[in-house]
Amino acid sequence: MRDDPQDTEFRMSSFDKIRTRIAPSPTGFLHLGTARTALYSWAFARHHGGEFVLRIEDTDVARSTQDSVDQIIAAMNWLGLGYDEGPIYQMQRLDRYQAVIDLLIAQGKAYRCYATPEELDEMREAQKARGQKTLYDRRWRPEPGKTLPTPPDGVKPVIRFANPIEGDVTWNDLVKGPITINNREIDDLIIARTDGVPTYNFAVVVDDWDMRISHVFRGDEHVNNTPWQINIFNALGAPLPSFGHLPIILGDDGLKLSKRRGAVSVMDYAANGYLPEGMLNYLARLGWSHGDDELFSAEQMISWFDGSHLSKSPAQWDPAKLDWVNSHYVKHIDEARLAELVVEQLAAKGIVVTVADVQAKIGLFKDRCATVAILADWLSMYFAPVAPSAEDLATHVTDSIRPVLKALADRLAALGEWNKVVIQQVLKETLTAAGLKMPQLAVPVRVVVCGRAQTPSLDAVLEHFDKKKVLDRLQSL
Repeated sequence: MRDDPQDTEFRMSSFDKIRTRIAPSPTGFLHLGTARTALYSWAFARHHGGEFVLRIEDTDVARSTQDSVDQIIAAMNWLGLGYDEGPIYQMQRLDRYQAVIDLLIAQGKAYRCYATPEELDEMREAQKARGQKTLYDRRWRPEPGKTLPTPPDGVKPVIRFANPIEGDVTWNDLVKGPITINNREIDDLIIARTDGVPTYNFAVVVDDWDMRISHVFRGDEHVNNTPWQINIFNALGAPLPSFGHLPIILGDDGLKLSKRRGAVSVMDYAANGYLPEGMLNYLARLGWSHGDDELFSAEQMISWFDGSHLSKSPAQWDPAKLDWVNSHYVKHIDEARLAELVVEQLAAKGIVVTVADVQAKIGLFKDRCATVAILADWLSMYFAPVAPSAEDLATHVTDSIRPVLKALADRLAALGEWNKVVIQQVLKETLTAAGLKMPQLAVPVRVVVCGRAQTPSLDAVLEHFDKKKVLDRLQSL
């Protein structure tokens, strides 16, 4: 990757402005790799004052669903990756694809192929037997002096692109640098199926041409598609975008995250209490850097993301690092917004409360929480019954401490005020009377009242409880 953002790789004379796109297929959720690609494409366009397009590549009719479309759009909105155009659906552009196919056929750059699946299987087996690479043998490709077979009855043809036979395809990848592939390694690609629906490598070219896409960021699994696409762009006389192929994201097991293996929906992270700021910040660092900066806002990323400093190496998904990044935003976002998110998390648990119910309590717990879900779990003890573990009860709520807890409850019941100052005083009086130290009393109180053995300062935690609820729990032993 060149460090000069003014290089012609970034500002090409063929385009009047920078335009990028994200083009997921609606065959499942928006997964993490696609979300990272969307982020880079969005930030690059915003950095250069350009435009960002959302396109839905739904030509896989059998697997595409409206539910997937809805999830993709919801994920984009949650991440804050606003798009300037879209969503644009490929299945609404079939007439346009057909017109381009007709043009290519008329120009001799595409042709009808009537080879049956059985014939193609025989062809490949024969090539394998000869130790050759399995490529379509161009039996239906028109050539000067060649007599084509008679089209068989009842066989609907596919349309193939007449790929150049000689020469190389070369491009300077924005991430990987120069890449060259010889045309003899490239098949005559099927660009339309027998039902007339275009294939990916053809439709994407027509779309990028029509939508004036200047820069394409995508996963490096598309490197092998790029020569076909470049040749189709050239056959159409269309301006060629710059391509940047991003390395894969590896899971904890060192294997690629994907829709089919281990990837988690972006919206699952939202449901589990991650903040979009935290997710964007973490995704940005999975393959890109700005010096040693680890924590930065979306606005800072836009100002820095000129397309340079993209890594050529795979990134490792690290849940602990994501939690660390997200905890920063949990600590620092506006508490009124945080309270609203906590209310949503509690509602998902069946606990109905208001923002006013939780807002005063948030500050006591947020510094120890990686996610809003964890924060909501802390606060749930104020609104729902607690269930201490059998181990905590057996370890900390012993027969010898039960009378002390009863005595504490009696002293608390006599209080006219309810704040941490008077609660702390009662705790001290109870300790003195029983001849105990604070941990000997505080931990059992936490287990019984809070349902857990560890909390922030006990007096501050109890202050936020309804007094009657504390007494009821202490007296229930």
